[in-house]
Amino acid sequence: MAPALEARFVHTWPAGPRVEAELSLEEPSGPVTILFGPSGSGKSTVLRCLAGLERPAEGWIRWRGATWLDARSRAFVPARRRPVSLVFQEYALFPHLTVAENVAFGLHALPPSDRRPRTAGVLGLLKLGELSGRRPSELSGGQRQRVALARALARRPELLLLDEPLSALDGPAREETRVELRAFLTRLGVPAIVVTHDRLEALALGDRMAVLSGGRIRQEGTVSEVFGRPADEEVARCVGVETVVGARVVGRGDGLVTLVAGPCRLVALDPGLPSDDVLACLRAEDVTLERRSSGLSSARNHLEARVVALTPQGPLVRVVLDCGFRLTALVTRLSCGELGLAEGEVVTAVVKAPSIHLVPRPAAPGAPR
Repeated sequence: MAPALEARFVHTWPAGPRVEAELSLEEPSGPVTILFGPSGSGKSTVLRCLAGLERPAEGWIRWRGATWLDARSRAFVPARRRPVSLVFQEYALFPHLTVAENVAFGLHALPPSDRRPRTAGVLGLLKLGELSGRRPSELSGGQRQRVALARALARRPELLLLDEPLSALDGPAREETRVELRAFLTRLGVPAIVVTHDRLEALALGDRMAVLSGGRIRQEGTVSEVFGRPADEEVARCVGVETVVGARVVGRGDGLVTLVAGPCRLVALDPGLPSDDVLACLRAEDVTLERRSSGLSSARNHLEARVVALTPQGPLVRVVLDCGFRLTALVTRLSCGELGLAEGEVVTAVVKAPSIHLVPRPAAPGAPR
């Protein structure tokens, strides 16, 4: 079965950046795809091209067999004729209209007899019935986000696009609305593409994920695959892998590789990379700290390290270590106190072999390829 969405296009802004996209969206009902990357990477541009608000000069976009864009033949379906709804970052609600009027605004083509039940149905779905007579200024940030989503759904789109949908909310409201939004998107069964640069949002909302960096999509896969097994150094840094260190393979056997990284020897799973020059990627939550190590455990890597810095992060503490290269660990405040961690203290960092993910090391500029 062909994917529901197939897109490969290039959009260049006048005197601005070039954005390349190659996306596919599988059909089973209601998958949520995260378009992830740092600010300025081109995520919103991709969303606007899919919605028909921008017209790429190169490439094509197809939805369920229908061609929305073919630059070569100059075919282009404008936004108003695409079965797509876009929820903007600022929600774009009309301040002088009530919640019900905002939701019904996009239904002007329907007769009033159809408009009212359609509006009431989507208000009930998103638990907004009791707020239908209020205006946006009388709503919380989370409620405004639901109204914007309800207005988008009232058109009964085949594809839902959300551009940084939680960015206008503060911390506690953002956490609560994140859970609600995932539940709504799952229940609706409408394929959705959500733009975010927030790692927690990507993990909480998404089924699949595409990483955009430098104007180009660099990796696409399930959320767990992309976060756990980034394709290259750029993706690893985009998804927040704290430790990325150059290493060289010096031995192989039993499905494992032995690496030298600075003065340390590491053992990792063998990914079968063609070159012995690699980058070892390691997440902070996969590093365990001990005061003394007997060396007798299932973990293959026990590294003597000196504590360089401690940074409290709510119930956790980020610990920066020097073990011949910079290594970051994440521990609870309780563990930090029990271990007596302080700058200058020497500890043992313990890492399991499967936690070290290897990617190719980029060739040096000017090196032969």
